[in-house]
Parts: sequence; C-alpha cells; structure tokens
Amino acid sequence: MTEAGDRRIHGLHAVHTVIQRRPHSILRAFLLDRPGGRLAEIGAELRRLGVEIEYMSRAELDRRAAGGSHQGVVIEVRPASEFSVREFETLVLARARALRLLVLDQVEDPRNLGACLRTADAAGVDAVVVPRAHSAKLTAAALKAATGGAETVPVCSAPNLARTLAWLQQAGVWVVGTDSEARQSVFSTKLEPPIALVLGGEGKGLRRLTRETCDELVAIPMRGAVESLNVSVAAGIVLFELLRQSPP
Repeated sequence: MTEAGDRRIHGLHAVHTVIQRRPHSILRAFLLDRPGGRLAEIGAELRRLGVEIEYMSRAELDRRAAGGSHQGVVIEVRPASEFSVREFETLVLARARALRLLVLDQVEDPRNLGACLRTADAAGVDAVVVPRAHSAKLTAAALKAATGGAETVPVCSAPNLARTLAWLQQAGVWVVGTDSEARQSVFSTKLEPPIALVLGGEGKGLRRLTRETCDELVAIPMRGAVESLNVSVAAGIVLFELLRQSPP
C-alpha cells in the first residue's frame, strides 16, 4: 500500500467486509491459483461485481500482501474519503445524547490501531479520534488487524487533540480518560452517552495536556504482575463496560 495511492486489503474476512460495505471501491483482485471453499465464494462474488481478477501463486500473493497473512486473496481498493473535522462535528451534533467515541492518544502501532477499530465496531462506537501527528496510519497491517472495522468506523484525525476534546465538552460530551494512577475504577464509574473514552498509546499513556483536559480519569484494576495492558485490550474492556452499562 502507498500512503497516497490505492490501498491493498488482504484476508477473507476483511475482503468480504469490503465486498459487502464498499463494493464499488474495489479496483482489482489477486487470488490464489485453483481456489476452493470460502476463497472460491469470494472469487465468485468479485466476478459478479465485474472486478478484474488475477490468479497467482502463493509466493506472488505473499509479495502482494507484503508478508501479511492473506489467506489466498488480496484486493486493491480506492481509499475511503477522508473523514474531515467538519464531518466529525456534524456526526457529534447529529448523534447528540447517543454519541459514543473512542479517542486514541499517540497509538503508533498500526496493528493496535486496527485492533482498536475492530473492537470499536463490535461495541457500537460512532467514530474513532486520533491526533494528526504521532499516530498510526491506516496501513495494510492496520486494515488486516481491523478485519473490516476500518470500513465501518470512521477515523477523524484531529489537528489538535486537546482542542477537539474541549470542543466535545462544550457540545455536552463527557470525556473520560484511562490512567493507571487514577483512584477510580472504570467498573465503579457511571458510563453513559454522550461520552468519549480516551486511551493512551503503547507504554506512554495519556499526554499531560490530554489527561488534564479529561473530565474524569479511571483505571482498569490490575491484580497480576504486569503493570499495563495492550491498548487494544484496554479499549475492549472500557468499551464493553460502557456497552454493559448503557446498551444502545
């Protein structure tokens, strides 16, 4: 994948999601020679869409997928239109009291970003917000980890994350950050929309200004020897605690 050009997506589930959600974005496909089973079904769906298919060896597919686990299929798609700040603000106002946001502060591993998108999709999150600088991009690795979540959950790149959080507060959104030093447990905190749950990056946590902007800080109780969780695991815990407390 090139950052500015067409995007490659690989893996059965991720490709199927694109076929279902954004079929007209598919430019061409690369399939393993003599496909069978689920791969043959994917090929049939692509042919029905009129997508050009090139069959090739596993070694050639490995190169197309840049070493990723392609499961026999790689597609090139037209990138989704960038979710602008204006569109994000429109979404916030439209969702009003039902709004659920995930904010990721300096998550720089694309696989973690993808995993967070997958979890956000499962938990019914309206959008994911990341800072424009010092944040992972939607690379092939991120898209593979998202397994379709990148096609369903919009990502907004905020020029200034603290200002975006302040704007959300003015719009009536409760901003809750996770911090290992917080005294309040996420499980004993009332979570309900409109809400933005803010998580920090790998090994870094929240930046000072981000932390100070939050309305409330909560911690995930830790009982073992490890001091912190992977950000995608932490996202799953807090998002599904929100879902448990406040079903859509």
